[in-house]
Amino acid sequence: MTSSTPSIQRPTTNAFFVQSAIAFGVALAALLIGIIRLPVGQWERGFLGLGLVFVVTSAFTLAKCVRDRQEAEEVTNRVDKARIDKILTDQDQFGQTAV
Repeated sequence: MTSSTPSIQRPTTNAFFVQSAIAFGVALAALLIGIIRLPVGQWERGFLGLGLVFVVTSAFTLAKCVRDRQEAEEVTNRVDKARIDKILTDQDQFGQTAV
């Protein structure tokens, strides 16, 4: 079994959240403007637009999956640690009674 240190999650600050949202909005808008201004036909623009939608939705899905897996591992680690702690407290190596 691997030894893991408990993770301390610090809350995301409002400034970081706003910065992330603005950066995402700017990147999405720049790409949309780039697709619109390309000197290509409507079919090509439509293909690039659908590609953009697919990339954005799959990025959100991947981020959610990574977060869910990390949360599940933390819960599993806590349950395993609690089981080990219970086993160790139930074992009395020296034959002494608890006071």
